[in-house]
Amino acid sequence: MGICVAMVSDFYLPSVGGIEMHIYHLSLALMRRGVRVVVVTHEYGDHRGLETTVDGLRIYYLPIPMLPTTNASLPTFFTAHHLLRGVFIRENVDIVHAHGALSSLGHEALMHARWIPNTRTIFTDHSLFAFRDVTGILTNKLLRFALCDVDGVICVSHSGKENTQLRARLEEEVMHVIPNAIISSDFLPRLHTQKKDKKITIVTISRLFYRKGIDLLIAAAPIICAQHPAVHFIVGGDGPLMTDLERMTERHGLQERVEILGNVPPQSVSQVMQRGDIYLNTSLTESFGIVLLEAASTGLHVVSTKVGGIPEVLPEGMVEYCEEVSDVAVVNAIERTIEAVASLTPSQEDARKLHNHDAVRRLYSWDKVAEMTHAVYTDSLAKPRPQGVYHRLSKAVKTGCIGGVIYAIVVLVDAMIAVVLGMLGC
Repeated sequence: MGICVAMVSDFYLPSVGGIEMHIYHLSLALMRRGVRVVVVTHEYGDHRGLETTVDGLRIYYLPIPMLPTTNASLPTFFTAHHLLRGVFIRENVDIVHAHGALSSLGHEALMHARWIPNTRTIFTDHSLFAFRDVTGILTNKLLRFALCDVDGVICVSHSGKENTQLRARLEEEVMHVIPNAIISSDFLPRLHTQKKDKKITIVTISRLFYRKGIDLLIAAAPIICAQHPAVHFIVGGDGPLMTDLERMTERHGLQERVEILGNVPPQSVSQVMQRGDIYLNTSLTESFGIVLLEAASTGLHVVSTKVGGIPEVLPEGMVEYCEEVSDVAVVNAIERTIEAVASLTPSQEDARKLHNHDAVRRLYSWDKVAEMTHAVYTDSLAKPRPQGVYHRLSKAVKTGCIGGVIYAIVVLVDAMIAVVLGMLGC
């Protein structure tokens, strides 16, 4: 009988995002390898209790208190203990695999699962975080607590690995790098034998947040439009900088040349990209940048800032990097790419699109990701793991002079709750 894995995160469907889609596709790919997978998340609207998808994936939507205006559960440490423990024991879970540094539910699952004999814990970090801002400091401290005795940590890029290892002060032996993937057949290039016009369309699909570099897009778009009358922009996504984007189009009279789509459902991303010639990514920080794979697979010329794990995503020649993170550098990179687009005949452009699509298909697939992840699971199950309270308390105390003592107390209380739940048959 194959192993059973519980994917745990606050971020899952019907919410839309990179972590949500990663968990879904990885779960299906693991199931194709004979792994039994269940997903554990919090309630989303009418999604409550246990649901089973047409693919056979079992999803537990648990009644857990939520933080206002977010998809994250309230970090209470103990509230979900009995619910999570019940799922893990009922499903005979061997591996608890938590996702997302901002998922309180994932952190709690790692802590509670360790009291169940022979259960291993794995964590995947999908993002990069700073070390000095308030969000980074708090997140990094909680992450250090949650991962102090985890069996394995997966990062989606080598830059992400270095970032997570420093933030949580982890040993090299628990670290693994497994990239993201896409279903390349969902992102087919739109081929053409003859251009009907000389219009060049630049596409951006992103959450409209500061860290996504939307300020750079807002600064660069009017300059490019002024210098190139044939250029149009399509911007998909939503967020707090939507108002700034709309003001820019009004201020420069670009309502007809900058099309703002708002939120784009995952199933519509390919259709939007097929309308473009160039994909523009202006992120200020990025652990992987899966949208670059989607753009390259669709055949777009890719322009991107060179930050975080982005240089690890696409081979040389498939992306035009900005020399630095500035609006001037973004404009210069777009200029170079516009020249490249104009220099290609329709047949040359079609050949380039097919070549890039095939390269992405060969390099990235969920079956490869599942194979590498399964190897991490097998390795963690093969290693003996101390289960005692003393071992866990000694690990907890080492996470900080004051914070370590506080976390040790939390671990001790969690152990008592686990004992009581065990006595009650929960």
